[in-house]
Amino acid sequence: MTLYQGIVTFSVAWWLILFMVLPWGAQPSDAPPPGTVPSAPAKPRLLLKFAVTTVLALLATFVIKLLVESDLLSLRPPPPG
Repeated sequence: MTLYQGIVTFSVAWWLILFMVLPWGAQPSDAPPPGTVPSAPAKPRLLLKFAVTTVLALLATFVIKLLVESDLLSLRPPPPG
């Protein structure tokens, strides 16, 4: 896997995992301030979620790299014949 492929794999994995992590622990406020959507989370804890997302994306990228380099996961079409 080249550096460019690794960056692209990490970026895609990061965004996919972020959307999976965002709902974790999201509880709406009991008394939302005026002008705020009632369903907005009281404590979104975004820095924690970004850190968890980054660690999981690094792990996913590493696993994908191992699978591609071991030929267990081939991204190329089979040879003709």
